[in-house]
Amino acid sequence: MGVAVVGAGTISDQYLPNMTGYPDLDVRFVADLRPELARAQAERHGVPGHGSLEQALARDDVELVVNLTVPSAHAEVAASALAAGKHVFNEKPITADLASAAALIEQAGAAGLRVGCAPDTFLGPGLQTARRLLESGAIGTPLTASVVFQNPGPHRWHPNPDFLYQPGAGPLFDLGPYYLTALAQALGPVTRVVARGSGAGPTRTIGAGPRAGEEIPVGVPTYVAALYDFEAGAVAQATFSFDSKLDRHGVVEIAGTEATLVAPDPNTFGGEILIHRGEEAPEPVPAAGAEGGRGIGAVEMARAIRAGRPHRADGRLGLHVLDAMLATEASIGAAGFIEVPSRFELAPPLPEDWDPAERTL
Repeated sequence: MGVAVVGAGTISDQYLPNMTGYPDLDVRFVADLRPELARAQAERHGVPGHGSLEQALARDDVELVVNLTVPSAHAEVAASALAAGKHVFNEKPITADLASAAALIEQAGAAGLRVGCAPDTFLGPGLQTARRLLESGAIGTPLTASVVFQNPGPHRWHPNPDFLYQPGAGPLFDLGPYYLTALAQALGPVTRVVARGSGAGPTRTIGAGPRAGEEIPVGVPTYVAALYDFEAGAVAQATFSFDSKLDRHGVVEIAGTEATLVAPDPNTFGGEILIHRGEEAPEPVPAAGAEGGRGIGAVEMARAIRAGRPHRADGRLGLHVLDAMLATEASIGAAGFIEVPSRFELAPPLPEDWDPAERTL
C-alpha cells in the first residue's frame, strides 16, 4: 500500500525507519510545512518524494496518509486526506477535541475510507500476550488496575517542546493514550472518571538543542491523578506527571480474583509479563510474537483494508480514549465525576505468529 507521511518532526525518526522496512507498506512521500525538513527526512530514509501536504494528497499512488503532525493539526490534515480519498492513520491523540474526532469518523464512513489512530504499541507482542493471558483467565476476573507515568518533563531533552505543554498535550494527552489504551484493551470501555490536577509553575526552560535556556509557557496541568470506572465493573487509578524528579514509567498492574498481572511498558512493543499469585516468586511470561515498532498499526490497517475486515487501531478506539482524557480534564475543573459516553468494539487479539515484517500484500 502506498503511504505518504505528513509531519517530518521528531516522531518521524521512529516511524520512517520502521515503515520503510515493512514490505506491505511503500512509503512514497514525506510532507511538511517546512520543505527543507521534508526533503531531509525523505533523503535520510530513502523515500523518493517530498514536498507539501497538497502535493502528497495529489498523488494517485498514495492510499494511506500517516499523519504525524502536532495534535492541534491532526483534525485538519486528516480531514483533507479523507477529502482527497485517502485512508488516514493519525498519531495520538486522534484530534484535540471530541467534535472533530467524531466528524472524522463520520467523514470516513461516508466516503468508504478508514481512520486509524496511535498508539499502536498495544499491537506489540507485550500487550497482546498480556491480553491473551487475561482472556484465558490467568488472573481470574479483573477487578482493579493501577498505571503510573512520571518524570521531570520532556523540556529537558526535546528541542522544540512548546506543544507538549499546551492544550492537546501535557502528561495526560501526551502519555495518557498509551496507558488508557492499554487499560481499555484489558478492561473494556471507560464509563466515568474523577480527577485532580496541578502544575509546578507557569514556565519551563528548554534543556537541549539550539533553544536551550529559552523559557516556554505552560498551559496545562503537569500532574494529573484520576480514578476510572469501566463498563465491565473494574476500577483503575492513574497518575500522569511531568513534575517528578523520580522517573517511573511503564507501570501497568491489573489485579484479578486469582492473581495480579504486571504488563510491559505500554509505550513499548515487547517486554516480559509477570503474574503474582501470592507468597511465591512471580511467574514470568515472555512476550510471544514479532516485536516491530511504531508503524505496525499502519501495517495491520493496510492488511485489514485489503482483506475487507476491521482494523484494530481503529479511530473509534482513539475517539474513546480521547473522550476519557477530555472527561479527565473536565473533572479536574468540576471536582466531580464526569461521564464518558463513547464506546468501541474490542477487537480480538492478534495471532501469535502475526509479523509486520512479513510480506502479505
